[in-house]
Amino acid sequence: MYKLKEIAGALALVEDEKIIEDFLKSLLTNNEISEISSRWELVKLLNKGISQRKISEALGLSLCKITRGSRELRKKNSSFRHMIEIEASRRKNNR
Repeated sequence: MYKLKEIAGALALVEDEKIIEDFLKSLLTNNEISEISSRWELVKLLNKGISQRKISEALGLSLCKITRGSRELRKKNSSFRHMIEIEASRRKNNR
């Protein structure tokens, strides 16, 4: 996990989205990018109150993955919720 902390620290210092995107594309396979993107989308849908079944149908994900995302969202000081709020704020400010 130390290396993950190292990567997170480096990403936290980068202000250019393009650099981060290029880095992630270099680091991850297309399947891994797709998997991460699906998980991010499922968390955003859960946060909007969409049912797990509807998310499963829409994204083609197992209920097990969706349940895990739901559990993470319900945690006190959820990092998922925090990231959703950051992204929502960023979208709002870019209008």
